[in-house]
Order: sequence, then structure tokens, then C-alpha cells
Amino acid sequence: MAPVRVLLADHEHLVRGALAALLSLEDDLTVVAEAATGPEALAMARAHEPDVAVLELQMLGADGVSVATSLQAEQPGCQVLIVTSQGQPGHLERALAAGVRGFVPKTVSAQRLAEIIRTVHAGNRYVDPELVADAISAGSHR
Repeated sequence: MAPVRVLLADHEHLVRGALAALLSLEDDLTVVAEAATGPEALAMARAHEPDVAVLELQMLGADGVSVATSLQAEQPGCQVLIVTSQGQPGHLERALAAGVRGFVPKTVSAQRLAEIIRTVHAGNRYVDPELVADAISAGSHR
């Protein structure tokens, strides 16, 4: 079975590089491209056709949900996973409406992220329970 091809997009070079190194230790995952900005992520996706794109929510040059929408229009077979350091109200709803399959905090371990990548690659959805609770709580205060 071919490894899952992963695109990583995060504006922080150190974070992106460390994550790529950690994911490369997984036998069934291959990081095929890295990007720092939204436009770069789209260009890398076109060039490398990843199975899963791991996109930072607040990327330079674009919002991760907007990039996810464009990416899925161009490559419907690519599953999208959003990582965020801030789960502000509305982001989760927008991401799910855009067809994003995963939504997790940046505090997740690399090992857990690898498991979630496998989950979304299989066509399943994973949303961090704390981010869901925060979204529900914020929605009830509107």
C-alpha cells in the first residue's frame, strides 16, 4: 500500500520543519511538500497532488479555510485537516461547511496528528472535542 502523501502548510518554518521531520518517521506517511503561505500551499498542491493537506488556520497570505475551499475545488480527492492555535467562534463552522475533514489545535502531539491524518485520509472526520465545546459555548452566547 502506498504511503499517504501529505502537504504541510504553516507560516512558522521551525514548526513546519519539525512536524515534517516527525511525520517522516511514520512508515505510512510521506510529506511531499511544505508551504508557508496560502498561495504557496495551492501551488504545492497542484505540483504534488497530496492525499491530505494539513493547513494552518491563520496562514500568511490567506485564511486556511479559504485555501481549503480552493484546494478541494481543484483536487476533490485531497482531504483537508486544519490546525489552529486559536479556535475562535465561527472558524469551526466555516471549516466544516467548506468540507474540511479535520480540525485540531496546534497543541496536539505529532503522533496524534499522524493518527488524525490517517483518519481523514480514510474519509472520516475528526474534530477536537475541546474545539467543539468552545464552538458550542460561544454559539450560546451570541
